[in-house]
Amino acid sequence: MNSAIYSRTGGSQGIGFAIPVSIARQVMEQIIKSGSVTRGWVGIEVQDMTPELAESFSLDKAEGALIAGVLKGGPADAGGVRPGDILLAVNGSKVSDSASLLNLIAALKPGDVTKLTVARKQQSLELKIQVGRRPIQRSLETAPEPELN
Repeated sequence: MNSAIYSRTGGSQGIGFAIPVSIARQVMEQIIKSGSVTRGWVGIEVQDMTPELAESFSLDKAEGALIAGVLKGGPADAGGVRPGDILLAVNGSKVSDSASLLNLIAALKPGDVTKLTVARKQQSLELKIQVGRRPIQRSLETAPEPELN
């Protein structure tokens, strides 16, 4: 589903932005059912595994997503996830990269307990995390309009 196309000239050359139909359907169904969209959240920052990172972690191949940061006091922190862990699966669904991981987590229902499979120091661990609700981002307060004299 195309959501926007940016073109300097208005022609067909430019950048197109699209939303996969599966995500559009999930959003539509949530809006119809509850009037809003709720996304799962665990409080992690991730990055893609590269061949160089995989080598530095003594892994045979670059798979999963590297946990670059864990929000203190968030669901992942409470469940034992640590920076440097490599997230391999969410509820048994394989994580191929950071984008797929974020989609898997966003699809989880807040309040549910989910199983994260991580690699830590060449060992596989299964951690149980209670999925949270993504916090509302607060916008910066804008400065008052200057008075014109």
